[in-house]
Amino acid sequence: MKIIYSFNKCGFEADYWQREIAAASNDKYQFLPFNHASYLDPKLYIRAQLLDNLYFARHAGLLRMYDDIRKFINKAGAEALIVDNCFPYHPDFLKTLPIYKVLRTSDGPMATYDRDFAYLHSYDHVLYFSPAYSKDMGMEEKLRYCGAKKVDFWPLASFDALCNPSKTEMDILSSKRDIDVIFVGALHVDKMPMIAAVKKAFGSRLQLYGLANFKKNVYFNLKYGFPGWVRPLAFADYVPLYQRAKIGINIHLRGEYTLGGYRLFDLPANGVMQISDGGKYLTQFYNVGEEIVGYRSASDLIEKVEYYLAHDVERERIALNGFKRVRNDYKIANMLLKAGELIRKGMGNG
Repeated sequence: MKIIYSFNKCGFEADYWQREIAAASNDKYQFLPFNHASYLDPKLYIRAQLLDNLYFARHAGLLRMYDDIRKFINKAGAEALIVDNCFPYHPDFLKTLPIYKVLRTSDGPMATYDRDFAYLHSYDHVLYFSPAYSKDMGMEEKLRYCGAKKVDFWPLASFDALCNPSKTEMDILSSKRDIDVIFVGALHVDKMPMIAAVKKAFGSRLQLYGLANFKKNVYFNLKYGFPGWVRPLAFADYVPLYQRAKIGINIHLRGEYTLGGYRLFDLPANGVMQISDGGKYLTQFYNVGEEIVGYRSASDLIEKVEYYLAHDVERERIALNGFKRVRNDYKIANMLLKAGELIRKGMGNG
């Protein structure tokens, strides 16, 4: 079966997505990457209404993308199309494509009304990355309630480019880890109280990196009493930094209801012991207490970081178990083959 994987990435990310998606192919499934990032700025269609405006105006870049994906489908003889992150295909265009269409969610509940739910009717199948949605219902129930035809849980994954694939369980913990605690992520306003509390508790022992411009850093420090500056980090620097860290903390915008991003897999893939929010949903990704540790509040997180920094044997055991779990279950090549099986079954060929 030939499956086109349409995604939106640039630079370093584009290179490894293109390479690793294609490399996941085997004799049963051939994955054909199609990067839709180059046709027009994704900010122009980040929300469904913006895409509708572009489609109504017959934007030249959009139409060129549509012509190219149609030609790609026909030339490859593809049977299925997966569309990931920042969806560029208008439902009226998708209606004209004689192919099994799969929407792959990769944004949390805060973006789903803008970026996901408006498109559900135009796809045959939805692969959702996290079972969490809200206090009222889980993501599967919400997707079905909104009219999705077929849904399956398909987590995100670890890319080889963001770890060292040559490492094994025998040597992943062998290098010197001189960073006690690390957080790499966007400095969202809703995350600031938690980040500030942990930074004040550990000072220079916690290193912060991620997406934060000058204005947001100034606000963070003035608002929370100068906890520290969040520095940018190039993708190429993730692996050497992670492999110096003992503990990685994971913080989500809505706690357990936005669980499931790439950091959940990048940390253990690099031998970092992970402490994450996520509540009851954390158990659907890992064995809590054995492969990951959960927390409920800032004080709980601080207490657990202190505990595991003082208990190296326990910390390393959890880090190693998390590493093995990612290598066994969450590598991108393995996950893509699982997607192939879900699609085959969804098409009635399973």
